Amino acid sequence: MTHVVEANGLRIRYHAAGDGPPLVLLHGASSTGREDFGAQLPRLGRHFACHLPDARGHAGTVFDASRGLRLADLVDDLAAFVDVLGLASFHLLGFSMGGATALAYAARDPARVRTLVLVATATEREPRTSVIRHLADAARIERQDPAWAAALARRHDPAQGEGAWRRLMPAIAALVAEQATPAPAELRRVAMPALVVVGDRDPVVPVGQAWALARQLPDARLFVVPGCPHEVASKRPGLFLEGLLGFYRSIGALAEATSRAPEALARPRDAAS
Repeated sequence: MTHVVEANGLRIRYHAAGDGPPLVLLHGASSTGREDFGAQLPRLGRHFACHLPDARGHAGTVFDASRGLRLADLVDDLAAFVDVLGLASFHLLGFSMGGATALAYAARDPARVRTLVLVATATEREPRTSVIRHLADAARIERQDPAWAAALARRHDPAQGEGAWRRLMPAIAALVAEQATPAPAELRRVAMPALVVVGDRDPVVPVGQAWALARQLPDARLFVVPGCPHEVASKRPGLFLEGLLGFYRSIGALAEATSRAPEALARPRDAAS
């Protein structure tokens, strides 16, 4: 089911599936939750109530990306979103841009995050900035990859307006370039059980950077996915799912899901299927 809630001055569109303790899944830049995690949703929905919000300027969450994307705003959006849903605490998973948002939120409000999964997420500026600047070049995309240009237009333009994807891509490149490196004290606050996931062929996040991030978090494990680029969940969906479920099983999250403990989950306001 797709719903819309008003939070942080936005009308945030999100997809909801499953039953159990809440799990919030944050997609990567230029994507959507169902595209990034659609392969895992059927199994995850057996254990968790999954909530997949569209980030501002993406798909159904309308925002003029030419105004700029900032990590602090994405974190504020997440905070307002879970407040509107009435989630006192929740499991959190983020991919790439969503991973940066999840990490920053977990450092800001660690008591509310039960577990944290960071997929293709790094704190170092390079090679992330250079690679994304190249990949997000709208003129290059239209010239060299018209199929992706058409997919981006189908994904974002219906709700955001004609040509919205062309405004979104440079905003993504600027967001990545301006993203600050978390201080060691911030990372030490992220003390919930965590899983850092990276593909061994990721051009954006080298394995060494993912390993370094996992070492800086107080209770983290590292999962390196073989033969995989940046898009771990979509390129190796089965292996990613098994690693994810193995993590949740190892820290008791699946047993918690089976118990179906009551959740403080409000009915979405202004919901639309």
